[in-house]
Amino acid sequence: MKKFTFKSVGIPTIVLFLIAAICTAILAVTNNVTAPKIADNNAKAEIEARKRVFTQAADFSDVKEINGSTYVEALDEKGNLIGYVFTTSSKGYGGEIKVMTGIDKDGKVTGMDILSIAETAGLGMNAKKDEFKNQYKDNTGIFTVVKNGAGENEIQALTGATITSQAVTDAVNIAVDCFNTLTGGDK
Repeated sequence: MKKFTFKSVGIPTIVLFLIAAICTAILAVTNNVTAPKIADNNAKAEIEARKRVFTQAADFSDVKEINGSTYVEALDEKGNLIGYVFTTSSKGYGGEIKVMTGIDKDGKVTGMDILSIAETAGLGMNAKKDEFKNQYKDNTGIFTVVKNGAGENEIQALTGATITSQAVTDAVNIAVDCFNTLTGGDK
């Protein structure tokens, strides 16, 4: 049986500890350097998404909170309220799906965009395609998901991705609920 000495156990342990400490310090510095840039890029992406889901808006208010979601007021060029843009989320097949939904003062969806999604490629990721997203546009009220022949306020489920379709629809419906809470109605 081999004897353990400081040279055989202690020195490798200290070297391994020093390597781990140096790597941790490098990662911490890298995180501190890149975190503001990442936050700035995310903020720019949200502003661009707001403009996509509410194209009629000239400006947006500061971010506010409602029922665990966030929203901004969509304003015209004179600063008048013309609607809202909500950021909501729901659990999909591959994790949380974050959705931005624009709703005008009359309760009509002006647009919908997916901010983050990690669904199955070729199936759930098809939720990012315009043909799926446009099903919500110009409709009012609560949406339901159907597998065949969508009608008014019905969303045609993505083939092989019903869970994703339902999760995106749930996120849009949360936005509709937030709108109804803000406006005091069920438009």
